[in-house]
Amino acid sequence: MAEKVELIVDQAGLRLDKYLAERIDLSRSRIKDLAQAGQVLVNGKKAKVSYKVEAGDQIEVNILPLEPLDLEPENIPLDIVYEDDDVIVVNKPQGMVVHPAAGHPNHTLVNALLYHTRDLADSPEGFRPGIVHRIDKDTSGLLMVAKNAKARESLEAQLAQKSNKRIYLAIVHGNFAEKSGTVDAPIARNPRDRKQMAVVENGKNAVTHFKVLEQYPGYSLIECQLETGRTHQIRVHMAYIGHPLAGDPLYGPRKTLPGHGQFLHAQTLGFEQPTTGQWLEFSVEPPEIFQKTVASLREKMK
Repeated sequence: MAEKVELIVDQAGLRLDKYLAERIDLSRSRIKDLAQAGQVLVNGKKAKVSYKVEAGDQIEVNILPLEPLDLEPENIPLDIVYEDDDVIVVNKPQGMVVHPAAGHPNHTLVNALLYHTRDLADSPEGFRPGIVHRIDKDTSGLLMVAKNAKARESLEAQLAQKSNKRIYLAIVHGNFAEKSGTVDAPIARNPRDRKQMAVVENGKNAVTHFKVLEQYPGYSLIECQLETGRTHQIRVHMAYIGHPLAGDPLYGPRKTLPGHGQFLHAQTLGFEQPTTGQWLEFSVEPPEIFQKTVASLREKMK
């Protein structure tokens, strides 16, 4: 099914594709494809992406599902923390992409899940069966996977209602004066760099709670609890308040801790079992490189 997005223009003078790219999570090329298919309307009429928007324009975008990829099951080892008839909880290793996409057609968590079981909930996009939420390639830790439509609906509702629990460990640059805090800042695609997300005035609501666990010379170990789940949320929010994640290639400084991407680990995941309503909660230790880095930082305190 197509997803419909409706907007009223509040900033005149931008090209239609640029305006939309800043407000919805689609590339300009994808917006162009939708416009050519007649799925982008301005004031009820089909529009070209070169159209310059005017204040008060009513825009309607029908986001058609992408053609499903040819997903191949792959015999890739999985660290399954829990499984029942409705859900699978997986401890994803750092470096594994969650689902196939441009540049990553295979060797993903989805390919591994398809080898493990045929029971994965269909997805509207076709290329991410079972996937309810995702974490970045270089972020390790826990993901919940839906095995049927009922489970998907329940888990997605819990995400929307913010009733589940998602706690992350992160090593960030700098030290804090406060022991805890909340970052409440909207996130959208960075209008100056399409590869990045950013805090943008008209972005989607995003809230991250953090607690400082330990502090070292130049770095801190923190715990982050997500209230919302925007793309790159923790990475963007921590950079926004001046504490970018160590090792983050997009939002952090070049001079950082050696590793394989950002030091971010989805440590704890809690949710209601879709059928029984029982509360399930799981925690896993961060990968070896994360633990060794923390140990090394602690040594510098002695």
